[in-house]
Amino acid sequence: MTKTKKHAEGTCPLVYQCRLPLSTRTVNHLADLLQRHLKAIQSRWRILPPGKIAVIVLAVLRHDQRLADMAGGNNVSESTVRRWRDELITLLAAQAPRLDRALKKIAKQGKEVVLLDGTLIATQRRTGKADRRNYSGKHHHHGLHFLALTEEGGRLIWISAARPGRTHDNTAARHDRILAHLRATRLGALAELGFRGLDNDVLDPVIVTGFHASRTHKLTPGEKTANRVLAVGRAPVEHGFAHLKNWRTLTKLRTDPAHATRLLRALLVLTNLAHRISTPRAGTRGKVEVLAAIVFGATSGCACNQLPPGFGPSGVTAFRRFTDPSDA
Repeated sequence: MTKTKKHAEGTCPLVYQCRLPLSTRTVNHLADLLQRHLKAIQSRWRILPPGKIAVIVLAVLRHDQRLADMAGGNNVSESTVRRWRDELITLLAAQAPRLDRALKKIAKQGKEVVLLDGTLIATQRRTGKADRRNYSGKHHHHGLHFLALTEEGGRLIWISAARPGRTHDNTAARHDRILAHLRATRLGALAELGFRGLDNDVLDPVIVTGFHASRTHKLTPGEKTANRVLAVGRAPVEHGFAHLKNWRTLTKLRTDPAHATRLLRALLVLTNLAHRISTPRAGTRGKVEVLAAIVFGATSGCACNQLPPGFGPSGVTAFRRFTDPSDA
């Protein structure tokens, strides 16, 4: 048998270019962050400059490129790319805001309402009884549960730690003491029906939810209108989740809660850098306050002339918007 060291025909590595739908501001932020970290740990050099490392890590996170493919295209080892990815994820996760600081920042900006919602990030199913707690009966697949808060325009401001997929929204909210933090900063929150029962204060509610229909209780026309108005106010929070889930690395998420928490918080920072959600136009803030006032009045049975002053708009304004939902 004749031995040869020549490469077989057509086996030379091929490299192709791929466009990243991200701004230069995002790449520069990661490069500066890595450069400051290397200076802090007194690292002499890296085989590639910080800007190139940032682009590689963003390609892995955004397009879920295989580590071996990215390593071969840049003449480095797979373990090196994995180390760069984990290093930048840790640095970005450290920049994610804490719950109390995020709410205080919103209060200082003069805003009065945030949007609260929970989501399930799908994970790969693992064998054994230990993975049963990650199965969500609501979504009918395995995953990890997260809570998030957004501004009125849908910009993510906080995301919770990862919990098993079977965790209820109210259980997670009570564990994070969201109600206490909202009261401390005098902020209100619009939430879905899954958060019913979290705030039982009828006279001064902080978390406003809609009405729930049952077999014995059918919704009245006024309650249906209040639910529609609340859905309009809650719509931006779904946009925030959609931007977060655009990072394709979440399609292969494992069930390690610690790693998932770091990854989601790092992606929160990247999402806010990549997507500059415009500030609400004039009048939007008042509309959100009117939404909360309408739902409060329909829930508590409070008359329009007895509306608490904390909502902002007068009772006459809330009643006019309630009778004409298109104006709200």
